[in-house]
Amino acid sequence: MGALPSPRETPSPPPLPEFSLSNFRVCASFCHKNMSNWIECYDPSNNSWSHLSQIPGLAENHVLKDFVMVSLGNSIYIIGGRLCYKKISQSHESSEIEVRSNVIRYNALLNEWFDCASISVPRYDFACTVCENKIYVAGGKSNLDSARGTSSAEVYDPISDVWTDLPSMSTLRYKCVGVTFQGKIHVVGGFTSRADSDKTEPFIMERSSAEVYDTRTGRWQIVVGMWQLDVPPNQILAVGGRLFSSGDCLKAWKGHIEAYDGKLNMWDVVDGSHLQTLNFPISTSDANSRNWPPTQQLYLTMAPIGSHLYFLSGYRMTEEMPRMISTVHSFDTSAKSDAWRSFEPVEEDDEKVLCSHCCVVQIA
Repeated sequence: MGALPSPRETPSPPPLPEFSLSNFRVCASFCHKNMSNWIECYDPSNNSWSHLSQIPGLAENHVLKDFVMVSLGNSIYIIGGRLCYKKISQSHESSEIEVRSNVIRYNALLNEWFDCASISVPRYDFACTVCENKIYVAGGKSNLDSARGTSSAEVYDPISDVWTDLPSMSTLRYKCVGVTFQGKIHVVGGFTSRADSDKTEPFIMERSSAEVYDTRTGRWQIVVGMWQLDVPPNQILAVGGRLFSSGDCLKAWKGHIEAYDGKLNMWDVVDGSHLQTLNFPISTSDANSRNWPPTQQLYLTMAPIGSHLYFLSGYRMTEEMPRMISTVHSFDTSAKSDAWRSFEPVEEDDEKVLCSHCCVVQIA
């Protein structure tokens, strides 16, 4: 990639006096065939997609997977991940090369990439969240050969460009989800085992647990049964003081949205949140009128803007030539009725793979 400019940046700008969708973009990283990762952004104000940038430093036929893409203000951070080599063949086989500790930042206003300080522990499939303008990471896998996760955690200060080690969690945890809730860092779900357990005893901790880090006391606390499922969540987002989820790692869309009740430590279906078109985006009449074949969901990721949850989904069109349909739906978490809004699908000429969950960047 070569030497990039200094990663230091000024604090995030204060909130805008008037909320406007045109000030935000939902950004996601994709790849396909032998093409390395790129970032696309979705404009919620006019339902349009645009190519933002290639992720620098990746050689041809190399793809970064299971990294985190997180935003602070108008910058996007690419953290960690596992680097894979994609063999050009009919089967599109890939081989893993290394777990990365690299961190780079993309300034959406300057259209420029910057090198940042690396995380101290290489990791992929890890939890990440932002709290008080700092980035927290925890868990994940640190090498390609191990079947166990890591308990380590660290925090990044974008002003000083420094990662600081935090106390380790009591569990080794990977494929976990990070979210800031009630001012604390939550690392939810994933595949876990006790940090002090024998290596021959897999997963003796509850996978449905969470570890919560209090930034004031500098301590972790276990919350048993916070996720309630044996498999990891797909995503958990905080909107308006509540946590929302749409599914798990096996089924990203369960047909409805669920909200977390912290007092009862359980998830409840949100009224009016059922939407079957996220599984079947095209009605029979639409398919016939546009000559669209049946579809299969390739990915689903969601992002918060204001009181809304935006669901970005891609579908394979089952025919000889690789094509896909991209759709977006939004759900107003503050609405009493008619909370869903669906936007016109976009047909694309080739299939693409989502490489990291999306994030929201502020451009004004």
